[in-house]
Amino acid sequence: MKKDKTILIVDDVEINRAILAAIFCEEYNIVEAENGQQAIELLDGEQSFSAVLLDLLMPEVNGIGVLEEMNRNGSIRTIPVFLITAAESQEMLLEGYNLGAIDVITKPFLSQFLKCRVNNVIELYEHRNELEKIVAEQVERLNHLNQSVVETLATLIEFRDCESGEHVKRICGLTRILMKEVSKTYPEYYLPKEEIDKIVTSSILHDIGKIAVPDNILNKPGKLTAEEFEIMKQHTVRGCELLSNIPDIMDAGIYNYSYDICRHHHERWDGRGYPDGLKGDDISIWAQVVSVADVYDALTSVRVYKKAFSSEKAVDMIFNGECGVFNPKVLYVFKKSLDKIQEIHKL
Repeated sequence: MKKDKTILIVDDVEINRAILAAIFCEEYNIVEAENGQQAIELLDGEQSFSAVLLDLLMPEVNGIGVLEEMNRNGSIRTIPVFLITAAESQEMLLEGYNLGAIDVITKPFLSQFLKCRVNNVIELYEHRNELEKIVAEQVERLNHLNQSVVETLATLIEFRDCESGEHVKRICGLTRILMKEVSKTYPEYYLPKEEIDKIVTSSILHDIGKIAVPDNILNKPGKLTAEEFEIMKQHTVRGCELLSNIPDIMDAGIYNYSYDICRHHHERWDGRGYPDGLKGDDISIWAQVVSVADVYDALTSVRVYKKAFSSEKAVDMIFNGECGVFNPKVLYVFKKSLDKIQEIHKL
C-alpha cells in the first residue's frame, strides 16, 4: 500500500525511535532524527510531515529548541507535535504546550491507544489546513475583485481627465515608497504591510470625484477663477458621495482608506486645506502621504494649464511652502526617498 503521509520521530534513544517506528510504519512513512538539530534541518527541508513525535530531553538542541524554531518559521501551525515524555518536569511540559505542542506521549508506549490519538489529530489538522487553504484562496479572489473594482472606478476618471490615467499609476508607486518609509522611520505611524497594500490600492481613487467636475473647468487650459476653483474643490466631497454608494462591493479596509484619502488629500498641516480644514495629525497619515505624492506628481507632470517642472524645482516649491504646508516628518521621508521617487517618473 502506498503511504503518502510521513511522521518525523525525534529521540536521542534509538530503542524509543524503533518502538515508535514499529507502531506507525504500516500507515506512515517514517523519518528519524536523533537530536533536535537534525529535526530542525529536516523540518526546514523539502519533505512535508504529517506529525512530529518529539522527545524533550536531547543533546545539542532539546525539544523546546525545536518547538521554538517551529514557532519562528510558522510550521507549528500546520504540523501537530506530540511530546515524548517519561519523567520530565511539569514546567518543561507546560513550556512545550505554550509553544504549541498538541499532546503528550508517555512511556511506556501503548500502541493501539497511541495510534488512535495520533491518527485523529493528523486528520483534524488536515481538515484545518485544507480549510485555511480554501479561505486563503477566497481572500485572494476577493483581493483581485477589490483591485478590479478600484481600477474600474479609476478608469472613469480617464474618460474625463487625460492626465489621470498615468497619474494614478504614479501615485500608487509614490504612495508605496512614502508609506513604507514613514512606517519604518516613525513608530507612531507604523502600519503592517497588509495595511500599506490597502492604502496603495486606495490611493488610486483619490481623484474619483473629478468625474463630477464640468469639462470646461476640469480641462481649462488657463487659471481657474475663484468660482471655478470652488467647484473644483468639491471633487473631494463628490468623490466620497460616489464611494458611499458602493461600500458593499469593496473590502471594508480599502473602502475606509479610499473614503478618507478622497476627502482629505487636499487638507494641509496648518489647517488651511479643504474641505474640512483639518490640522496636524487630525489628518490621517495615509491622506498626508497621498497629498505629498499628489502635489509632487502634479508639479512634475504636463497638465493642460502648465508645463512640467523639473524634480528639483518641484521639491523646492514643496519645501518652500508654495503648495501649502505639509507634515515635517512626511517631508523628511520624502526627501530621504527622493532617488526612488524620481525613478517612478522615469518609468
